[in-house]
Amino acid sequence: MTTPMRKLPGRVPGWAKVLGALVLVLVVLFAGLRLSVVPGLRDLFGTETQDRSGPALLESIQDMSRYEAASGNFQVVVDLEKDTKFLPDAIRGSRTLYVGAGTVGAYVDLGKVGEDDVTVDDDRTSATLRLPHAALGEPALDPDRSYAVSKQRGLLDRLGDLFSDNPNGEQAVQKLAARHIGEAAKDSELRARAETNTTAMLRGLLRSLGFEKVQVTYGS
Repeated sequence: MTTPMRKLPGRVPGWAKVLGALVLVLVVLFAGLRLSVVPGLRDLFGTETQDRSGPALLESIQDMSRYEAASGNFQVVVDLEKDTKFLPDAIRGSRTLYVGAGTVGAYVDLGKVGEDDVTVDDDRTSATLRLPHAALGEPALDPDRSYAVSKQRGLLDRLGDLFSDNPNGEQAVQKLAARHIGEAAKDSELRARAETNTTAMLRGLLRSLGFEKVQVTYGS
């Protein structure tokens, strides 16, 4: 009676071992680049940036009736921290210190001035104008003067960047910086300065046309 021989498990081919080791090395290098845990690794694999963008297309043209009378420069330091319940910050959480710099413009909308808002005497030497109060434009961050001072992220947040299309995104702190700048502009004298400059501009323009007395008031 013969006993059937058991088939010994086949050995892993040498090429499979080499391929597996190569894949493992690439994964470690990729993780090191994204997490910055291997010093000097970014310098070893230098990157080259190429701009392959297409030409900008004009979508629309809009006539402007605003007189941009003043502009203010603002700067704010944003300290944004996000925590997770029941997890330490080293595991899940982030804190970003961001310096946001931008401008806010103040304007007077001359397009809202109607016929009843302009009064001229018979000999055309005196004019009275009633204009709407100055308003503020949207805050515009300056990317050349705005920057992140520091970023602290937990381990899970760093690992999440590996699978994110926009790692280390700064949209949240940028929006917060723009909001603070807009609030600061409301509390500033920017609108008053815009009305003063608009009055000076209109008086100079009308006096050059022969008007001796020019009165400008503001109201809704």
